[in-house]
Order: sequence, then structure tokens, then C-alpha cells
Amino acid sequence: TPPCTPTENWPAVRRLVVLVLCGMVLSGCGLFRPAPVTPPRQRCVATIGTETASLDLEQSRNASIIAGVATQRGLSPRAVSIALATAFQESDIRNIDYGDRDSIGLFQQRPSQGWGTVQQIMDPHYSTGKFYDALVKVKGWETGDINDVAQAVQRSGVPDGYRKHVERAKLLASALSGETPAAWSCLVREPPSGDLATFQTMLTKTYGKAATFTPQPGTPAVASVVVTTDAAAWSVAAFAQSWTSGAGVTTVSYNGMVWSVKGDALAGWAAAPTPAPVTTRTVTVQLG
Repeated sequence: TPPCTPTENWPAVRRLVVLVLCGMVLSGCGLFRPAPVTPPRQRCVATIGTETASLDLEQSRNASIIAGVATQRGLSPRAVSIALATAFQESDIRNIDYGDRDSIGLFQQRPSQGWGTVQQIMDPHYSTGKFYDALVKVKGWETGDINDVAQAVQRSGVPDGYRKHVERAKLLASALSGETPAAWSCLVREPPSGDLATFQTMLTKTYGKAATFTPQPGTPAVASVVVTTDAAAWSVAAFAQSWTSGAGVTTVSYNGMVWSVKGDALAGWAAAPTPAPVTTRTVTVQLG
């Protein structure tokens, strides 16, 4: 069979040209459009070395309370690790009003078993405090296996269920407790308007006398938070970042470093352009 001649290929060429021209016309009419760009997921992330662990914004606010209450009580990051591993298993670190039988809240505590009233347990500060009350009564909780210690507190029907959350919980606890400085960041695309009153209320409920809150005059709203240790300062800083979505925090600074929310990017901590002299352990928070 002889090879095809150019003339024999013209019908195919014409079809190709027509298809290309139609595509150009349809594209110009807006019928062919590029795939929409998916916006980045809103979240908070702990980064320590090459390891990361993330939470969504609701989980982050609850986790920051769990870490802050431990700071208020003078408990170690290990206590936070145990509490977070427990909350992961029980509620996915969400303050839910349902569960097995009458279990509710972050730790699925049961009013019928003496954990408190429904109203009390649905307060994350109260339920976290009750968890820590029980935790410190467990013999050897400071060094024992985290899954087993959590089970000793919870007495769950799934006694080995906490184990799968341990490594993630430890990473988050280190960042949120301030054990690892500048290890927390949050991506919030559209922070709400700055709400200094809400932030002050939540900070005071969480840290109690371990943090002294002082609003500063001017606009936008700025406040200083004084603590007694570097770890507590970094914990407060992480707490403030976690409340970007709840109180409109936009900038947090401590010890010559600053973090600012960046909308579509997960911003890290950086050296402040003009670091203020460090005379006390003071975290500065700007809202709005």
C-alpha cells in the first residue's frame, strides 16, 4: 500500500483546525474555564524540627484552653500530652453535647458519675480542670505510659484507644505549653473584628493568676500579658494565636519576635523590625 499523500490528510487537518478554533471561541465566551483554586485550609499547626501536627480552628481554641489550664495549675507539658490524647479519643477535641449514655464535653465526662452538672461539664475550662484533678491522683502519671494513665482517669470501654493519639498529642502539647518556643502558627483567612473583651475573658479564665492582663490605650486594640516564665509566655502567645478566629487577634509579639496573621498563608515567627527592650516576660497582643 503506498504511503498517504499530503492531499489525503487534508480532511483530518481541517477537522483539527476547526476544533482548535471552536475551543478558542468557547474559551473567549467563558465556557472553558480553568479549575477554581482551592483556598488554603484554615488551621493551626505545631512545627518542631521536621515534625508537624495540625488542628482545625475549633480544635485549636479548645486545645489552647487545655494547655493554658495546665499552665495555671503549674502542671508539666506531659499533663497536656495526656489530656490532649484523651480529648482526641473522646471527642476529637470538640466540646460536643452528646456521647455514650450521658457522656458530654471535651473528655466525655458523665454527670451521673460525679463529674459535674451538664452546664459545668460543657464549660471547657471546668471539664479540663476536672480532668487534671483526676489525673494528678493517678500514681506515677508523670512517668507512666500515656495511654494507661489516660485510661486510669477515664475508665473507657476502649482501654487502648488513646495510644494512637499519643505522638500527635505530645507534639501539640510541646508547642501549646511553651516547652518549644515559637512553634505554633495559625492560618485564618478572614479574622473577625478585634474583640478585646472576649479575649480578656478567655485568657483570664484559662490562665488565672498565672497571667496578668493589661489593656493599652489606642486603636487598634492592644494588650500586654505578663507572666513569670518563658514557657508560660510562649504558651500565652500560642493561646493568642489560637484565638485569632475567636477574638480577632492579628499580631502577637514576645522577646524580640513577632507573628502576624497573613490571610492565605501560614505565617511563621520572625524577628521584630524594632524589638522593644525586654524588661519583663510580657506578651503583646494586637486585635483587629
